[in-house]
Amino acid sequence: MARKPRAEEAPADPVPAIIAATLQLAAEKAWSEIPLAEIAAAAGLSLIEFYRLFPSKLAILDALARRTDATVLAVPGDADDPPRDRLFDVLMRRFDALLPYRAGLKRMARDLGRLQLDVLPAGLALPRSMGWMLEAAGIPAAGLRGALRVRVLGVAYLAAFRVFLEDDSADLTRTMAALDRALRRAEPLLGLPRAAESEAAPAEPAAPYEAT
Repeated sequence: MARKPRAEEAPADPVPAIIAATLQLAAEKAWSEIPLAEIAAAAGLSLIEFYRLFPSKLAILDALARRTDATVLAVPGDADDPPRDRLFDVLMRRFDALLPYRAGLKRMARDLGRLQLDVLPAGLALPRSMGWMLEAAGIPAAGLRGALRVRVLGVAYLAAFRVFLEDDSADLTRTMAALDRALRRAEPLLGLPRAAESEAAPAEPAAPYEAT
């Protein structure tokens, strides 16, 4: 009996390896001193294979942001929780997803300088991500009100992000406390909806954070 041809295995997705290699190198040297060829070699790819996936280092950061967003969005929230609690859970899941890359992010933030720390999350597509985090928490991010929420939530996230980079606690206790404080301060400006409003709101994503 003739053997059936064996189905070829699907090639492994190289993107996680590229992201991991990039952030590992970012922990070891200045962001501006990391050549693309070194990232490709660390990820086990030829330069042309790498080029077909990413045209720049910033594109790798954008891929990290998208994958972090996807990790958060894959876990449904508890619709019975108050809106601020849902936001807290969503953003902490985001910090958990970024934890393996914290050393690289911390070095990048240090190189950029404390006053320019907001440049780093901006490179990680902050407005787009914050819009999706609102949607994940069941809070509308569409229209003018949604655009304001995106901006306010971004400020709260940045406040906690600064603490996250330095948080050496076993369970991110300091980050949780900083995020809780930031969300409490931001709550009046966020204009969080009542439960009925959240359920009735359309689930379409807001224009301000759509990718171009």
